[in-house]
Amino acid sequence: MVTASSLPHIVERMSKVDTAWLRMDSPSNLMMILGVWILKPAVRYADVRDRLAERLLKYPRFSQRVQMDATGASWVTDTRFDITRHVRLEKLPAASKKHPMQALQARLAELAMQPLDRRYPLWDYRLVEHFDGGSVLIVRIHHCIADGLALLSVIQSMVDGGMDPPQRAATASLHGLEAAEEWMSHALIEPLTVAAVKALEAAGDGAAQAFEAVADPRHVLDKWLTLGLNKSIEGSSEAARLAYQVLRDGAALALMTDDSPTRLKGTPGHAKRVAWCQPIPLDEVRAVSKALRCSINDVLLSCVAGAVGQYLKNAGDDVTDQEIRAMVPVNLRPMTEAYKLGNKFGLAPVVLPLGLDNPIERVFEVRRRMSELKGSLQPLLAFGLLAVAGILVKPVQDAMLSLFSKKTTAVMTNVPGPREKLHFCGATLEQALFWVPQSGSVGLGVSILSYGGGVQFGIISDSMLCPDPQAIIDQFSPEFEKLKLLTLMLPWGEG
Repeated sequence: MVTASSLPHIVERMSKVDTAWLRMDSPSNLMMILGVWILKPAVRYADVRDRLAERLLKYPRFSQRVQMDATGASWVTDTRFDITRHVRLEKLPAASKKHPMQALQARLAELAMQPLDRRYPLWDYRLVEHFDGGSVLIVRIHHCIADGLALLSVIQSMVDGGMDPPQRAATASLHGLEAAEEWMSHALIEPLTVAAVKALEAAGDGAAQAFEAVADPRHVLDKWLTLGLNKSIEGSSEAARLAYQVLRDGAALALMTDDSPTRLKGTPGHAKRVAWCQPIPLDEVRAVSKALRCSINDVLLSCVAGAVGQYLKNAGDDVTDQEIRAMVPVNLRPMTEAYKLGNKFGLAPVVLPLGLDNPIERVFEVRRRMSELKGSLQPLLAFGLLAVAGILVKPVQDAMLSLFSKKTTAVMTNVPGPREKLHFCGATLEQALFWVPQSGSVGLGVSILSYGGGVQFGIISDSMLCPDPQAIIDQFSPEFEKLKLLTLMLPWGEG
């Protein structure tokens, strides 16, 4: 059993980006990654507790609490750490035996709105020992600890036969190198990309002054352009040109046009709803993508657009020419660095066409829009904006990040998981689902996870803006079936 006395005492400065995520909690949206594993056969609490103590705590971050100060935050070893505080038994209502999935979804929705206790490390696991012939393991992890892709590295170490994380260099832990700085120095390959981030960070103080001075974002960004050019890398016309390009693109990112004013946008409440569907065979998705000469991602995003569009039509809304913007996380590091945790992703604004009824036409339109984003600096700029936000006072950070949420209907993730099913404490991990948090006034989160030969869609929604996310989920499979049927009907080999 791991005790507080057995943990090495570490004080490590939190990166600016992780600090931004820490301070982004709001009454409507908590910055937690929420996940659930459905395991068969059942597993025992003692085995789960011991496995997590053995494997999870090899990552120092999971035994560290957050300590705030005037200039930011630090990770500090929790000298009162107790594994039983973070790994708990959970019981669903007795009536849940008739409708176990609905009861589980309701409990997940409740947990999504219960803050983690900041006196302790910001994570917990909850085990339902007996659930529908197996067990369920619920996880909540604050986003400031890591992003979803980094947590895949953690999962790989937890399962049966999992590998321990690589040992971090002692200097990195003792001297507190910031994750963002490590990433900029070692993980990015393209020199222009490194210079772009440095140019954006060079404008950080100026950005803070501008946001404190004026409320109109267009005036803010004009000042930002001037300040950034004056403070960017000195003595190089190429660097100055790059700084201008970066800041100009940043202005375009901040001044994005509004997406369509659907019923999915508005002021969120203080309750969530959670839903998911049964997996769609990945081989079928792959076959459609090859036939249409597009990516698997294009096919899946088209299904999302179709499902949301059908949901709105069923509610009586006209979706002609309607579209919604979804912020999609884009990984900005090699997976070999994922064990270091932290947040190293940008955000790409993907605009989904809702009003295209023909599934083939919709896939091609999604493919066109995704092609325009390839090679874009926007994900990188979003990462830089989060780094800048992490050094601003919280009201200014909130105002800055609201530029994103006001232009966005959903946050959407698409994570490729293992092709074969994993095992945990002797049981098979039958289904794995997760939901990423939404920020500001965003009320819809869509998760796409490929795992064990299937693709699964999950939704978490604000109960005021989307009280019945299952009604969207129920459209995913029909939308894919329509696309598959039309693909088969195309005149292959003719002409």
